[in-house]
This record gives sequence, structure tokens and C-alpha cells, in this order.
Amino acid sequence: MRNGQKERVPFEIGADILLKYSLPEKSEIMMKLGRLIRDARRKAGLTQQELAILSGTSRTYISRIENDRSDVELATLKKIIEIGLGRQLEIKIK
Repeated sequence: MRNGQKERVPFEIGADILLKYSLPEKSEIMMKLGRLIRDARRKAGLTQQELAILSGTSRTYISRIENDRSDVELATLKKIIEIGLGRQLEIKIK
């Protein structure tokens, strides 16, 4: 347990228990992605609502991405970047 106490559990841990005791992992790339989208949106002079309408998503979803509270699917990311922001999405593997 987080408090240092030990607890016996069955071999298979249910998803509900695993979620209850796990900490969400914030990957550096997702945090950077959120900042990049926010900066590009502001530079384009768009509100979150305007970007959401252009890209076919919701303002809440844009906010969650910008604040590192949601993962984003590649197809949705492409819509946000290319349709919503009018930019080009480029992905590299180094």
C-alpha cells in the first residue's frame, strides 16, 4: 500500500482495484504535446471553443489535452493540428 502497510491480495487483481491504487503516469511527450497545442492555438488567435468547432471536438476535450488530462488518438490529433490550426502534423521516430 502507499502508506507502507502490506495487504494480501488474490493473484489476479481486478481493474477496479488496480485503478484505485495506481498513480496516473504523465508522459513527457503528452505534457509537451499539450503545451504545443495550447501555444499554437494562442498564436493563431483561437479560443479553445473555436479550435474545438474547427476540429470537430469539444472545448472540454481541447482543455483536457492542453492540461495533460487526456490522451489523444492520432486521427484526432491530426484533425486538431491540420484542420483546426491549419498546420502540418509531422511525427518522427529517432
